[in-house]
Amino acid sequence: MKSIYAKIIKRDKMILNKIKDTIRRYDLIGKGDRVLVGVSGGPDSVTLLYLLKSLSKPYGFKLEIAHLDHMLRKDSKKDAEFVTSLGLKLKIPVTTGKIDIKKLAVKGSLEEVARNARLGFLFKVAKKIKADKIALAHNLDDQAETVLMRVIRGTGLYGLSGIIPKRKLYGIEVIRPLIRIQRREIEAFLKKKGTNARIDKTNQEDLYFRNKIRNRLLPLLEKGYNPNIKNALSNMAESIAFDYDYLNRIALRLIKGKKGRVNLAAFSKMHPAMQRLVLRLTISGLQGSTRRISFQHIKEIEDLALTRPVTSIVDLPKGISVRKAAKTLVFYRR
Repeated sequence: MKSIYAKIIKRDKMILNKIKDTIRRYDLIGKGDRVLVGVSGGPDSVTLLYLLKSLSKPYGFKLEIAHLDHMLRKDSKKDAEFVTSLGLKLKIPVTTGKIDIKKLAVKGSLEEVARNARLGFLFKVAKKIKADKIALAHNLDDQAETVLMRVIRGTGLYGLSGIIPKRKLYGIEVIRPLIRIQRREIEAFLKKKGTNARIDKTNQEDLYFRNKIRNRLLPLLEKGYNPNIKNALSNMAESIAFDYDYLNRIALRLIKGKKGRVNLAAFSKMHPAMQRLVLRLTISGLQGSTRRISFQHIKEIEDLALTRPVTSIVDLPKGISVRKAAKTLVFYRR
């Protein structure tokens, strides 16, 4: 009996040490921080909550919980009840909300609408409670799935960076303390702890692209090509993220103070990698992101800058256009 208990303690320490190392490596949480934890009620977010709770006192930070009911399943309200009960058990304040995602997603991707609604809710709660950080439960398996999805759809360095451990959005840092922990470690942690979590059965169905990657492609790659494919993809994403961050900082200096304008003479002398980063960052400065901006769009702007006559225009998604003036590329909302 002693040996079994010792193994449980050892496993708990291993996963706790991993999350501590991730927090230290990426400077995710500091003393005095108020951290809002997004808790769906699933294994990942429940594990994240327990681990952060165990660290909150020694590290000197405070926790609050936020849960959004997407109303996509008949029993989804039970998730909210579970999370509320968990908050009471751990003595952590809980804020819940609900949005009918199906009604919102009439003309769009259900996955994207759900993601945007969830993030919007989390940021709203974070601002209300004056949180410094929003902690999300993305893990190493999520990282591997994300990288594969982007490779298949087509992507550049930024996409291959995968899920970044820490990112500042709207003045609040979004952190992912579980990003170096595998799903099997999370499941083992909860099992040994004797703790339940809510299971979304749709995750086992091939309804969405990510599910197909998780349920079909990754097992195939593990079995037939590389049993450590998840670690390999995660390590690649981390390495590329550092490279991208370095290049991104240089590009930001190049466009500082330009306000939607790119000097054509300077642009023509840049390395192609820097040209593309400058274009993407300029677009992002107008619309807040480069979503729906494809490789072909960037190629068109390059062609506009380097070969097309003055006054030529390229129209982009989300109401953005680029016009070639005598000495500059002008990015504007049409």
